[in-house]
Formats: sequence, C-alpha cells, structure tokens
Amino acid sequence: MKHVTHIFLADNQDITRRGVMALLEELLSEVVIEEVADYRTLQVLLRRFPRSVVVVDYALFDFQSLSQLLNMKSGAAESSWLLFSDEPEGQFLRRLLLADPTISVVTKQDRLEVVREALQAVSYGECYHCEYAESVLEEGVMPKKTADPLTPAEKNVLREIALGKTTKEIAIEKHLSFHTVNAHRRNIYRKLGVNSLSEVTRYALQAGLADPVEYYI
Repeated sequence: MKHVTHIFLADNQDITRRGVMALLEELLSEVVIEEVADYRTLQVLLRRFPRSVVVVDYALFDFQSLSQLLNMKSGAAESSWLLFSDEPEGQFLRRLLLADPTISVVTKQDRLEVVREALQAVSYGECYHCEYAESVLEEGVMPKKTADPLTPAEKNVLREIALGKTTKEIAIEKHLSFHTVNAHRRNIYRKLGVNSLSEVTRYALQAGLADPVEYYI
C-alpha cells in the first residue's frame, strides 16, 4: 500500500475545497491536506512531496492544456491523481484516460458515498473510475500497446527535443548534420503520430527517455 504523505486540493471553487477537506479529515489521519491556488505552486509541491495525492478540477484550475496536466503527472510518477469536476465532456475525458488510465475520476454530480469511495481509493494509490468514466471508456476502443517504433538514434534525438533543444543545438552537441537531426525529428513526429512539442515531451517522459528533474528545471 502506498504511503501518502500529502494531499493537494487543486480546485479554485471554495465550497468544493471545504467539502473535500472535510471528507478527507474523516477518512485519513496523519496526512497533510493543503489547498493549492496555481500551477507553479503545485509543481513545486510535487517536487518536494512526490508521494502525494492531487485532487483537481481541470476546469477550475489554471492548467493551460490537457498536455500540461499530463506532463506534470508524468514528472511526478509516484503521485496519484483524482479528477473531481462537474461531468466532463466525453471526448475530453476519453482523451485523458487513453493517455493515462491511472488517473482516477469522480464527478461532482456523484453521490456522497461515491465521492468518499473515490477519495479513499486514491489516497491508497488505487485507481477509481466512477460509472460515468467507465461508460465513456466503453464507448471507445482502447488501443493495443505496440512495440516502440523509434530507433536508438531517434530516441537519442527525442530526449534532446524534450529538453527544449533546437535542431541546430542538437546537431552541434551530437556532432550530426542539421539535415540528419531534422530527418530524425520528422520521423519521430510521424512515427508517434504527434503534432506538437508538448506531445513529444509527454511521450519522452512517459517512456523514461527524459529525466523529469531535468525537464522541470
């Protein structure tokens, strides 16, 4: 059983935070429960307390994109996350859970006992999906995992891309031509089926190709 030391409430709705805090105080003892107002503060806290729980309402916190949330969670691999919000749009929730099925989900429309079960489960490092989340997943087909499509050279370049380096910088540091690095970059995007730097970075973090400590500096 995971030993949780801290629980962070990332929800800018006052009444929700008070309600969740009251429930958590009923369920758990000797755990620090802390309200978090913004992305940067949460980032710092996760570095200090990696074995923590994050209870977040995506719509009421200052994440700029779904990728930003997923990147933060990938960089805090020992943390457990619970999405606790008004019933999220199905396509958004499906994208979230296909990207990271370990994220727990409960809605603010669920019964009190369901919310309590979700909070208790995530506090012990277990994944919990409410009925709505299960129904959203059942509507889509979970993709089968395939072998890593990247070559060793492409993985090497991917790591540098995830650290924010330009094609020119990578070429100089790796003693490669600009053309070679650019070709690797195109192949990486094509093979992974991604279109943005944030998606490439998330893949590198999840695959263990980039060190989260380096990425978050």
